[in-house]
Amino acid sequence: MSYATQADLEDTFGATEVLQLADRDQDEVIDTGVIEAALARADSVIDGYLSGRYALPLATPFPAVIVATACDLARYWLHDNEATERVREGFEDAMVWLKDVAAGKVLLQLPAASANVAVGSPDGSAPDRVFDLSGETLLSQF
Repeated sequence: MSYATQADLEDTFGATEVLQLADRDQDEVIDTGVIEAALARADSVIDGYLSGRYALPLATPFPAVIVATACDLARYWLHDNEATERVREGFEDAMVWLKDVAAGKVLLQLPAASANVAVGSPDGSAPDRVFDLSGETLLSQF
Protein backbone atom coordinates (compact mmCIF):
# COMPACT_ATOMS: atom_id res chain seq x y z
CA MET A 1 0.00 0.00 0.00
CA SER A 2 1.35 3.39 -0.97
CA TYR A 3 2.06 5.99 1.70
CA ALA A 4 -0.02 8.54 -0.20
CA THR A 5 -2.89 8.32 -2.66
CA GLN A 6 -4.12 10.36 -5.58
CA ALA A 7 -6.72 11.80 -3.19
CA ASP A 8 -3.91 12.88 -0.83
CA LEU A 9 -2.17 14.65 -3.71
CA GLU A 10 -5.40 16.36 -4.71
CA ASP A 11 -6.17 17.38 -1.12
CA THR A 12 -2.67 18.76 -0.66
CA PHE A 13 -2.02 20.47 -3.99
CA GLY A 14 -5.44 20.73 -5.60
CA ALA A 15 -7.20 18.60 -8.19
CA THR A 16 -6.38 21.08 -10.97
CA GLU A 17 -2.63 20.84 -10.42
CA VAL A 18 -2.74 17.05 -10.20
CA LEU A 19 -4.74 16.88 -13.44
CA GLN A 20 -2.29 19.19 -15.18
CA LEU A 21 0.66 17.08 -14.02
CA ALA A 22 -0.77 13.64 -14.64
CA ASP A 23 -2.84 14.05 -17.83
CA ARG A 24 -0.06 13.01 -20.15
CA ASP A 25 -2.34 12.18 -23.09
CA GLN A 26 -4.23 15.49 -22.79
CA ASP A 27 -7.70 13.89 -22.57
CA GLU A 28 -8.69 15.86 -19.42
CA VAL A 29 -8.45 12.67 -17.32
CA ILE A 30 -5.69 11.91 -14.83
CA ASP A 31 -3.53 9.05 -16.04
CA THR A 32 -3.54 6.93 -12.89
CA GLY A 33 -0.44 5.03 -13.98
CA VAL A 34 1.52 8.27 -13.90
CA ILE A 35 0.33 8.97 -10.36
CA GLU A 36 1.01 5.40 -9.25
CA ALA A 37 4.55 5.51 -10.66
CA ALA A 38 5.38 8.77 -8.88
CA LEU A 39 3.93 7.51 -5.60
CA ALA A 40 5.77 4.18 -5.92
CA ARG A 41 9.03 6.06 -6.43
CA ALA A 42 8.29 8.16 -3.34
CA ASP A 43 7.53 5.01 -1.33
CA SER A 44 10.82 3.47 -2.40
CA VAL A 45 12.82 6.52 -1.35
CA ILE A 46 11.02 6.81 1.97
CA ASP A 47 11.53 3.10 2.69
CA GLY A 48 15.21 3.46 1.88
CA TYR A 49 15.64 6.09 4.57
CA LEU A 50 13.38 4.41 7.15
CA SER A 51 14.61 0.84 6.73
CA GLY A 52 17.66 1.12 8.96
CA ARG A 53 15.66 2.42 11.90
CA TYR A 54 12.05 1.28 11.58
CA ALA A 55 10.24 -1.98 10.90
CA LEU A 56 8.82 -2.07 7.39
CA PRO A 57 6.22 -2.15 6.04
CA LEU A 58 4.75 0.58 8.21
CA ALA A 59 1.40 -0.11 9.77
CA THR A 60 -1.60 1.90 8.68
CA PRO A 61 -2.70 4.53 9.24
CA PHE A 62 0.58 6.10 8.21
CA PRO A 63 1.85 9.08 10.19
CA ALA A 64 0.72 12.35 8.56
CA VAL A 65 4.33 13.44 8.09
CA ILE A 66 5.02 10.31 5.99
CA VAL A 67 1.97 11.02 3.80
CA ALA A 68 3.04 14.65 3.36
CA THR A 69 6.60 13.60 2.50
CA ALA A 70 5.33 11.13 -0.11
CA CYS A 71 3.17 13.87 -1.62
CA ASP A 72 6.07 16.34 -1.83
CA LEU A 73 8.34 13.77 -3.46
CA ALA A 74 5.71 12.58 -5.93
CA ARG A 75 4.73 16.16 -6.85
CA TYR A 76 8.34 16.97 -7.70
CA TRP A 77 8.68 13.95 -9.96
CA LEU A 78 5.33 14.65 -11.62
CA HIS A 79 6.69 18.03 -12.68
CA ASP A 80 9.22 16.32 -14.98
CA ASN A 81 12.16 18.72 -14.61
CA GLU A 82 9.90 21.77 -14.82
CA ALA A 83 9.38 22.20 -11.10
CA THR A 84 8.81 25.65 -9.69
CA GLU A 85 11.05 26.93 -6.92
CA ARG A 86 8.35 26.11 -4.34
CA VAL A 87 7.99 22.54 -5.62
CA ARG A 88 11.77 22.11 -5.59
CA GLU A 89 11.96 23.49 -2.04
CA GLY A 90 9.27 21.04 -0.92
CA PHE A 91 11.26 18.17 -2.43
CA GLU A 92 14.53 19.33 -0.89
CA ASP A 93 12.90 19.84 2.52
CA ALA A 94 11.45 16.33 2.33
CA MET A 95 14.86 14.87 1.49
CA VAL A 96 16.56 16.74 4.35
CA TRP A 97 13.88 15.48 6.72
CA LEU A 98 14.35 11.88 5.53
CA LYS A 99 18.12 12.17 6.01
CA ASP A 100 17.53 13.49 9.53
CA VAL A 101 15.25 10.52 10.26
CA ALA A 102 17.88 8.11 8.96
CA ALA A 103 20.56 9.81 11.08
CA GLY A 104 18.40 9.60 14.20
CA LYS A 105 17.99 13.38 14.49
CA VAL A 106 14.23 12.98 14.05
CA LEU A 107 12.50 10.15 15.88
CA LEU A 108 9.15 8.76 14.79
CA GLN A 109 6.75 6.88 17.04
CA LEU A 110 7.15 3.67 15.03
CA PRO A 111 8.42 0.17 15.84
CA ALA A 112 12.20 -0.18 15.59
CA ALA A 113 13.76 -2.15 12.74
CA SER A 114 14.95 -5.00 14.97
CA ALA A 115 16.11 -5.90 18.46
CA ASN A 116 19.72 -5.34 17.36
CA VAL A 117 19.57 -1.66 16.51
CA ALA A 118 22.63 0.57 16.37
CA VAL A 119 23.86 3.18 18.85
CA GLY A 120 21.72 6.27 18.72
CA SER A 121 18.71 4.21 17.77
CA PRO A 122 15.17 5.45 18.40
CA ASP A 123 14.75 3.13 21.40
CA GLY A 124 18.03 4.31 22.97
CA SER A 125 19.61 0.87 23.03
CA ALA A 126 23.27 0.27 22.33
CA PRO A 127 25.36 -2.81 21.61
CA ASP A 128 27.32 -4.44 24.45
CA ARG A 129 30.64 -2.76 25.24
CA VAL A 130 33.67 -4.68 24.05
CA PHE A 131 36.43 -2.69 25.84
CA ASP A 132 36.55 -0.77 29.11
CA LEU A 133 38.21 2.66 29.38
CA SER A 134 41.68 1.11 29.82
CA GLY A 135 41.36 -0.88 26.60
CA GLU A 136 40.87 -4.19 28.40
CA THR A 137 38.56 -6.67 26.71
CA LEU A 138 35.23 -7.00 28.52
CA LEU A 139 33.70 -9.81 26.51
CA SER A 140 35.34 -13.21 26.85
CA GLN A 141 34.94 -14.15 23.18
CA PHE A 142 37.41 -11.43 22.14
